[in-house]
Amino acid sequence: MSGDNLKVLNALDSAKTQWYHFTAIIIAGMGFFTDAYDLFCISLVTKMLGRIYYHHEGATKPGSLPPNVSAAVNGVALCGTLAGQLFFGWLGDKLGRKKVYGITLMLMCVCSLASGLSFGHEPKTVMATLCFFRFWLGFGIGGDYPLSATIMSEYANKKTRGAFIAAVFAMQGFGILGGGIFAMIVSSAFSAKLNSPSYEVDPIASTPPEADYVWRIILMAGALPAILTYYQRMKMPETARYTALVAKDLKQANADMSKVLNVDIEADQAKVVEKRIEENPSNSFGLFSQQFLKRHGLHLLGTTSTWFLLDIAFYSQNLFQKDIFSAVGWIPAAKTMSAIQEVFTIAKAQTLIALCSTVPGYWFTVALIDRIGRFAIQLLGFAMMTGFMFGLAFPYNHWTKPGNHIPFVVMYSFTFFFANFGPNATTFVVPAEIFPARLRSTCHGISAASGKLGAIVGAFGFLYLAQSQDKTKTDAGYPPGIGVKNSLIVLGVINFLGLLFTFLVPESNGKSLEEMTGENEDFKEGEEMATQNNRSPLPVV
Repeated sequence: MSGDNLKVLNALDSAKTQWYHFTAIIIAGMGFFTDAYDLFCISLVTKMLGRIYYHHEGATKPGSLPPNVSAAVNGVALCGTLAGQLFFGWLGDKLGRKKVYGITLMLMCVCSLASGLSFGHEPKTVMATLCFFRFWLGFGIGGDYPLSATIMSEYANKKTRGAFIAAVFAMQGFGILGGGIFAMIVSSAFSAKLNSPSYEVDPIASTPPEADYVWRIILMAGALPAILTYYQRMKMPETARYTALVAKDLKQANADMSKVLNVDIEADQAKVVEKRIEENPSNSFGLFSQQFLKRHGLHLLGTTSTWFLLDIAFYSQNLFQKDIFSAVGWIPAAKTMSAIQEVFTIAKAQTLIALCSTVPGYWFTVALIDRIGRFAIQLLGFAMMTGFMFGLAFPYNHWTKPGNHIPFVVMYSFTFFFANFGPNATTFVVPAEIFPARLRSTCHGISAASGKLGAIVGAFGFLYLAQSQDKTKTDAGYPPGIGVKNSLIVLGVINFLGLLFTFLVPESNGKSLEEMTGENEDFKEGEEMATQNNRSPLPVV
């Protein structure tokens, strides 16, 4: 009998992979393409911002952003993302996934453009307006995390659900890659002008006025992919699981599914199930109630802790890889390049890392997540990241010697590969699968916000560790960049802690969403109680 009552959900779980699944991946994935572009493109231009606005002699370090300004510019979008994940995650469960989905995209479009139009004559004014708009950009980006993951999990069948959710998240890799490529194109175009015979200013010794256009163009381009998918995103129907389980309208759920998937439920069946869903008392417990904590408390602790620890390492690596590469000598000293040439060099390094390790890591996860499971991939990723971090950190003095830069970069690239073929993908996938439908977006938002808290710790903490050096040891003959070594050791320890907390996260591979949330078990209990009381069983869906 339970099979009949859960027919609408079983139909979703067993539906064949269809064209609409791939359409949904592209629509939701382009949001993540934009997210990654917007979050990480700032690392391409921070050095340029220092050379443009802090080149005067009164600056703490002429040609570089002051540490507090650098931390704010790099970290303010992450603060906005954290707030957006909590707010839109909660709103997605209250109003529905679709109603909120378009708001986040428009916020991203507007604030991407506004970031590039940051105004003012004084450096403080430009940086303040840039930080203001990037906070709200992050707020919109934050909403995309719980909504995209929840929408994809509720549309997918259980056989390929992990791959579909991971594929949405994998678009983040293309966003990082696209940011590097676009920055190379823009900086090359302006460098060609600077190197022409008609240009009078020495491009090596100065920061040309054209540099102020370069960073603005790079930031504003983040609005384009979001604008292109806005119409398609607004045409997506509400997910059938939300309509059936939260809005309690199976007739509408059936109509929506019939539009996009080759799935159909009888109308009279829908009326019966709809009534029983509404009457079912097991659907009433709320977030952080005793029953929720008993069922899902450790699960939420597992998803929040692993995402928190992962993002400390992941965002530290991404936002400050230019500083690490400069420290080991892979990127030449700034004084040997113009500001625009420096952007090109940094973008080339980011593009190479993304192409060789970041993007392949994501798609390894897509290919294998439904074969070997989420738990194995996350455990492997944390373990390998720990090993490579320690491998970079303890012999750090060796890596800074001439001729050892390429092996360092190769090992560093492997940490990106195993972050993405590992916890960076799985921490996104699992929270969308293991919590009840009416709390799914909220719990994913809480887990993601915990990750962004880790990213903020990484952005501000790594900046401090990388710049703090023991002058006595440096003067005694130690190589520069002692702070970078210490930070790599800390990141290795953090990855090891992530490995340990992974054991709190359940394996969801091959199971339906209702099986993972325990709602199928509730149905059986209700059926038994109803039999004892000589009344119809109440289904849990």
